[in-house]
Amino acid sequence: MVDKVSKIWLDGHLVDWEAANVHLLTHTLHYGLGAFEGIRCYDTTDGRSAIFRLREHVRRLFDSAKICTMPMPYSQEQIVDACIETVRASGLSSCYLRPLVFLGDGAMGLGAVNPTRVAIAAWKWGAYLGEEGLAKGIRAKISSFTRPGINMQMAKGKVVGHYVNSVLAKREALAGGYQEAILLDAEGHVAEASGENVWVVRDGKVATPAFGGAILGGITRDSVLTLLREMGVEVVERDIARDELYIADEVFMCGTAAEVTPVREVDDRAIGTGTRGPLTKRVQDRYFEVVRGVRPPNPEWLTYL
Repeated sequence: MVDKVSKIWLDGHLVDWEAANVHLLTHTLHYGLGAFEGIRCYDTTDGRSAIFRLREHVRRLFDSAKICTMPMPYSQEQIVDACIETVRASGLSSCYLRPLVFLGDGAMGLGAVNPTRVAIAAWKWGAYLGEEGLAKGIRAKISSFTRPGINMQMAKGKVVGHYVNSVLAKREALAGGYQEAILLDAEGHVAEASGENVWVVRDGKVATPAFGGAILGGITRDSVLTLLREMGVEVVERDIARDELYIADEVFMCGTAAEVTPVREVDDRAIGTGTRGPLTKRVQDRYFEVVRGVRPPNPEWLTYL
């Protein structure tokens, strides 16, 4: 359950939690045309709170809205300020932040063009795939659901309706006793997990599906690419076959919610030694250093409150 906070930002104003409601005929509720972001705010080592890569997340939110042909009623800088205001109003020093862009009520039907509305909520959220998963790795399953191709849906938008596919894949994995689903693309290559990008390690080299494929361009994915190169690790973006996961030395996932999470098993096959691998731990450690303010590659990655 999400712990209630006092305020949610809705259409330009902070409103009480109980008052943050919409009409039953809200267009996005029926048809799924909307966009959202997941952003984390962390406690840093100097005692302040900092939102991680806020401006990059807000830019992607606007990109998603553009892909969905939804005109934004605010500027990017206004949404940046609103995110900061929402975190401050929540009273949380460490939290998850959810901006949501949606079409309001008015007309119905697929061609309806209703006003674009914006909401921003903050809540306390720990390790998405569990603390034990961060330390020891999770069990994953190749999903029976396919990640839609690049012209089946707009893969670079973080679009509300796209996540039906991910929800079904996630539920299937959980019902089978796994923590996460890995989806293949329409050609059978590894695409991404239900909410994370996927990485494969073999012989000290790292591979991840290419940005131009059927994956969401993750902000955390971009961060991990930067950190791997900073660490001197060879990394390539390319097609990855399903069975490359089975014979990898290490597999890990990354995303705002999941952060950097090792995968210890795929399709009932142990990955490497069946626990968190050494390179994954190095990436994890460096990532958590960065989000907590220790030597970020780019100081603009952290927006201090």
